[in-house]
Amino acid sequence: MSHTKLFESLTIEGVQPGQHLLILGGVHGDEYEPMAAVRQLNSRIVTEKLTGRVTLVPVLNQPAYERMNRCGPDDLDLARTFPGSPEGSISQQIAHEATLLIQSADYLIDLHTGGLISNLAPFSGYTLHPDPTILETQRRMARAFNLPVVWGTSAHLDGRTLSAARDHGVPAIYAEWGGGSGCNLEAVEGYTTGCLSVLSELGMLDIPVEQKPIQYHFEDDRKESGHLQLQNHASVAGFFEPAVQLMQRVEVGDKLGSICSTTGDEVTTVTASQTGIILGIRTLPYVEKDEWLAVILETDNKTASIRDD
Repeated sequence: MSHTKLFESLTIEGVQPGQHLLILGGVHGDEYEPMAAVRQLNSRIVTEKLTGRVTLVPVLNQPAYERMNRCGPDDLDLARTFPGSPEGSISQQIAHEATLLIQSADYLIDLHTGGLISNLAPFSGYTLHPDPTILETQRRMARAFNLPVVWGTSAHLDGRTLSAARDHGVPAIYAEWGGGSGCNLEAVEGYTTGCLSVLSELGMLDIPVEQKPIQYHFEDDRKESGHLQLQNHASVAGFFEPAVQLMQRVEVGDKLGSICSTTGDEVTTVTASQTGIILGIRTLPYVEKDEWLAVILETDNKTASIRDD
């Protein structure tokens, strides 16, 4: 196997030995808030107050980052490629090396955004792991991340960092916030403080944390739950104009937006296929047929729910 370094990482060693937390940014090359937040963590984590070790990977998918694209030159989605292969294409090799790093960790945090095409509301998520001890640790981590929405979903989605963590018994969470090009500084700060809060919750960092209220905490164990791009697709190609905002409540049949032709003489109304809260909305105006337009956190078709006031 080649020893060429596929991505850069930073390691912070605490004054006392302990557990190992891995924090990933840039699994997709067009998601910038995580990259900035992970870089900031390198100076925000005080080694004198740290027990154990933190590994930071600001940009996991360097080839995609350099292309200003979600995917690398092999056009594979790295977030669907795990556990990868040491002899495969560039994305498969990165997934393989990242899987080895995940396997070496005691905990994982994977940070994401909506990329160039969409904007996502702040939420943390985890899989409904079959091991009750790991599941409870993931719940604690996701709630400690201090975002308004917490979402537990299917443990059966493969190809992801969280499925690699699942297969190696590593408690793992992910977070989504921002996107639409640029770099939302509020999301960068929220991600930075969220990771610090999780470190505190895990007993690895001795800092005070102000716990913020959670608006929604839902768990959905249906097989495809957590697949963000699964619902609310475009029926035609054209210019999409959203009619809803993030965190807005919608019912099945409510208008999400419209898609119009180049001249505007043909307009197709897009309606919600689910009832719940808007967690993501497409912001890039041009949309192709069957591309996703909105992510909705369902609030009426769930197997378990927890609400915190």
